Amino acid sequence: MLLAELEIRHSRAIAPTRRVALGDLWLPTEPAPGFGGILLAGILAGYVNQLEDDLRDELDSLVDDLERGARIAQPRLRHRFQTDVVGLDRSHHRLVGVGESMALELDDHGAVLPQVLGAAYAASKLSYRVRGSVFRLLRRATRWHADNDERLIGYLTGDEASYRPWRTAHDEYWALKVLGFKPDADPTRSAVLARFRQRIFNAHPDHGGASDQASERITELTQAKRILLADL
Repeated sequence: MLLAELEIRHSRAIAPTRRVALGDLWLPTEPAPGFGGILLAGILAGYVNQLEDDLRDELDSLVDDLERGARIAQPRLRHRFQTDVVGLDRSHHRLVGVGESMALELDDHGAVLPQVLGAAYAASKLSYRVRGSVFRLLRRATRWHADNDERLIGYLTGDEASYRPWRTAHDEYWALKVLGFKPDADPTRSAVLARFRQRIFNAHPDHGGASDQASERITELTQAKRILLADL
């Protein structure tokens, strides 16, 4: 059973320009974030690990700007977002129901970056009433660390045990506290890394950190970063 679908239009591999647009889409969002939100987050999560670190940081910034409704100067992340689809290739992504489960069918014939951008721009076209829920799910997707498999749907829908049995609510609470976030925070990957770098800098004896505690503190910070980014 088809639950949601999105067609992303993008430059062909041999084209000298880098463009991305939205084609046909069906993104149900009731109740929010809905099947449409899960599909958009699934597209992002399915490709984000293939991006270079600098592009992932830029993606975090773009997601923030899109949620706020900020004007997006083009091009962004090396691609120009447009409405014209003439001459553009297409990638077709679907979320389908399989019995009582869901599965992502991601089209992988195109380049990675246009797929991620298409999902983010599609989220910005949703109604304001559901946009907050969908963008929270997109931020969660940026922290996915594995492949597109059955664990990903569990991760996006909140079933933590399906992808990382060791990671408990206590683990995450501890990690947020160590890095100085509020207990209910859901920081982006960029925010986690920025906070980690800042606290590592401050923990070093050369910058005022206690020399007899530096090693333990750095180990703590590193473990907290790994828990929040799920990169063990």
